[in-house]
Amino acid sequence: MKLLRGLVILLGLGLIWAALVEVTGVEPFILPGPQAVLAALAERWPELLDHAAVTGAEILLGLLLGTLFGVSAALLVAAAPLLRPWVLPVLVVSQAIPVFALAPILVLWLGYGMASKVAMAALIIFFPVTAAFLDGLRRTEPGWLDLARTMNASRGAILFRLRLPAALPALASGLRVATAVAPIGAVVGEWVGSSAGLGHLMLHANARLQVDVMFAALLVLAAIAVALYFSVDALLRRALPWQAEDAKLA
Repeated sequence: MKLLRGLVILLGLGLIWAALVEVTGVEPFILPGPQAVLAALAERWPELLDHAAVTGAEILLGLLLGTLFGVSAALLVAAAPLLRPWVLPVLVVSQAIPVFALAPILVLWLGYGMASKVAMAALIIFFPVTAAFLDGLRRTEPGWLDLARTMNASRGAILFRLRLPAALPALASGLRVATAVAPIGAVVGEWVGSSAGLGHLMLHANARLQVDVMFAALLVLAAIAVALYFSVDALLRRALPWQAEDAKLA
């Protein structure tokens, strides 16, 4: 049913796109029709697939590293409350700087290869994971904490056996947001400087006014982002079945 709904939505957007091009009479070098984009997709499919593999690897590695660092930072702040006034301003500042401003610096430091793009994706992912998980750790049911303290539970036991499991739904929400924004970091890094990837292909197509190729690359990138989001969502629902049940009851 979900697949059918997705196909209907995709078909509807395609029809709206085709009608818009037909009614407005816009030039193909500004907005090509879906037929031209699909033709470019079929013609350049091997090249698009090679670049998509690079971008997909950058997104996955960035998601993994960003999640790892975000979870570690949240656990560190929760385990050592005295660090909170020092760590939280750093987290806020890391997000206050626009990613476009950091991308050239990361490319300069890490080179034109995959490392700078992975770092960009991890940097974007880091904050939503940290913020969501830390919020979940801080919102543990007070009655549970009081009960654990009356049973002389240690601070470490309270953190890892009570607060951490209780914060998993909040972490899942942060991961969903992180998965949705992960492609931004990789593509921005490719735009600044790269030798492969969908962002790299889009820049070269733009320089040659191959707008249909640009849209084809954009469609592949969108497919990667949607597939990654729903894959992560399915894994989280399987890992946290009680959250799925709560969503059904709500």
